Amino acid sequence: MPFDVRTIEPAETGAWFESVMTAFLDRSDADAIAAEVVPLWDYRRVWASFEGDTIVGTTRSWATELTVPGGVQLPGTAIAGVTVRPTHRRQGILSRMMTAELDAARDRGETAAMLYASEYPIYGRFGFGPAVPTATWTLNAADGRLPGSAPPGSITFEPLSRATRDEVRRIFHVARARQPGEIWRREFTWDQDLGLRTTSWGPTWKGFVAFHRGSDGTPDGYVRYHVDEKWEQRQPRNVLQVDELHALGDEAYAGLWRFLLEMDLVATVRAERRSPAEPLPWLLTNARAAQMSESGDGMWLRLLDVPRALEARSYDRTLSLVLEVVQGGAGSPTRVLLEASPDGATCVPTDRTADLALSLSALSAAYLGGTRLRDAVLMHGANEFRAGALAAADALFRSDIVPWCSTGF
Repeated sequence: MPFDVRTIEPAETGAWFESVMTAFLDRSDADAIAAEVVPLWDYRRVWASFEGDTIVGTTRSWATELTVPGGVQLPGTAIAGVTVRPTHRRQGILSRMMTAELDAARDRGETAAMLYASEYPIYGRFGFGPAVPTATWTLNAADGRLPGSAPPGSITFEPLSRATRDEVRRIFHVARARQPGEIWRREFTWDQDLGLRTTSWGPTWKGFVAFHRGSDGTPDGYVRYHVDEKWEQRQPRNVLQVDELHALGDEAYAGLWRFLLEMDLVATVRAERRSPAEPLPWLLTNARAAQMSESGDGMWLRLLDVPRALEARSYDRTLSLVLEVVQGGAGSPTRVLLEASPDGATCVPTDRTADLALSLSALSAAYLGGTRLRDAVLMHGANEFRAGALAAADALFRSDIVPWCSTGF
């Protein structure tokens, strides 16, 4: 029986979730979750593959913005819920759904597509590359001290309220505009993240929010955290889980970490979805108290409009380069002339002879500056038609600010 790939109707949301849960080995209340999301989702972006009346594959997306080196925020699509039932693997279902969403994203004028890969080998063939690294940091609170006393400024607890949500959101939006790799968040997720909205898919968040305030009293950073209780031999060994920490300056960053590490009854501070380039160890009197683990690929990226994307980001050096970008599967290569300098860039299609040919997945991986282009091309190779073109391009795409995305989806 042929498969029909199309967007779903709101009434089909429960069946859509049943298919998702079958593939993700989950058993939650699909109908209850469906009732929650129907008012929130854009159903022009919710796809399914049907075999008759049965949903056998799923994917969905939501509109966002991606901050690129230099601070420009490009329109993008955040893709999630990508599944195929275990009974229908290797029948081309994923390829058809991904093609449908990527084509629709281009039609909507979106420049980049982003996702988190549950399995590494899947998405390279669709032009995605691992562009934003991630890591977990675990700190021994007894040894992880900052020197001296707290600098000017203060820490205040805030009640879980709409006003707190709005202040957290304000700080985040200032921070994300400065951080390559970060993305815009949907409005309803702020309520979920702060426990102001219950959900049938997982427990409601129950934790604490604290702000760092500068010397003038204005909040310039926040931390959202919860605690996993643990006692050993009648001694507190609690683990403080940092759900999110954003600061608008070095003083706020150090102040928030000092606050966490000096908290009573806490033996360990653990922070997931952080940057491998975190400056935190350099603030500690004993840098060995901060251990990085689970370092690897975080958010994956696919450029949908190569000229627009390459023109939008900033560059630290001057280079004229003709790139031939080879997309996986069907489709002709894209050849563009990139004229880059610290003063700005232009990028236009061209019929000039290419200096360097490479895969779209490699270019997408290196685009934000967190992956070396010379490494990204190793899987599929690259062809140099001008001596030194790969080394020059590798240097061009590097960025002083390591991309980081604190936003999961």
